Amino acid sequence: MPFRRGAFSALPAEPRVPHDFARTRGVDLPMRSRPFGEMSVHYRELGDGPPLLLVHGLMTSSYSFRYVYAPLAKRWRVIAPDLPGAGRSDKPRAPSYGPEALAEWIGEFQRELGIEGCATVGNSLGGYLCILHAMREPRAFRALVDIHSPASPDFRYRALGAALSVPGSRALLRALVGRDGRKWTHANVHYWDEWLKSLEEAEEYAAPLRSDEGLDAFRRYLKETLAPSGFVTLARELRERPFPVPLLLLYATEDPMVPPRNGDYLAKLVPAAKLVVVEKTSHFMHVDTPDVVVNAIDSFF
Repeated sequence: MPFRRGAFSALPAEPRVPHDFARTRGVDLPMRSRPFGEMSVHYRELGDGPPLLLVHGLMTSSYSFRYVYAPLAKRWRVIAPDLPGAGRSDKPRAPSYGPEALAEWIGEFQRELGIEGCATVGNSLGGYLCILHAMREPRAFRALVDIHSPASPDFRYRALGAALSVPGSRALLRALVGRDGRKWTHANVHYWDEWLKSLEEAEEYAAPLRSDEGLDAFRRYLKETLAPSGFVTLARELRERPFPVPLLLLYATEDPMVPPRNGDYLAKLVPAAKLVVVEKTSHFMHVDTPDVVVNAIDSFF
């Protein structure tokens, strides 16, 4: 059955379906960011073609693209950073983890690598940040593929922000995540085919949450990056002026993380966008159905 999660104790050490994450080159890039200060950014790279930037979503990292690196690298120089506070990148104690700060950071990272104007794919929160960055810097991307990003400020984000504003919320989040974090990430990353999960994946996503800095960055993502006011502002801007680059929206028919209606909402805000709805996949369709995603990316670009 889709989205039927098995027991954590039954997870294999390595994924049952092999991937090529280990083939990618890991780079730790020192850079200075206006919103985040001096920091080390970890990114993965594979291939020698024109640059293709991949931006991951909340609670994941560049590891989430493990099944599309190799097929995309046949045509592209694939580059996937870990966002500030996520994965193997530093977890700065910055003034803000709001969407504007993170969108600005994407542009800073592009300039560090000399890849402004590249083709780009954003998943979930990464897609939201890329859409915002494109509105701020119209020449940042030549085209954008958005895989199931949130777009509308529904009640859950308002409730989440309120919950994380009360005293003791940090201690509560630590209690929920736990000191190890692997069981929590296993329970909160949802696939159509949960058989794809492994202890390797649980470790990749749990590792940043074990430190106080990593947990605090995650809490601020939940409270600040997903603040409803950001979605409201972006929607108003999309109504007022056209989106500056070609946009492909890839959404699943079912998704327990971000309701599929977000795709319809974005398609109305950006009438020139192409909306493709995919069945029997998930919020992470680049994991569940990587061939569909690779074919869509290659066709669109």
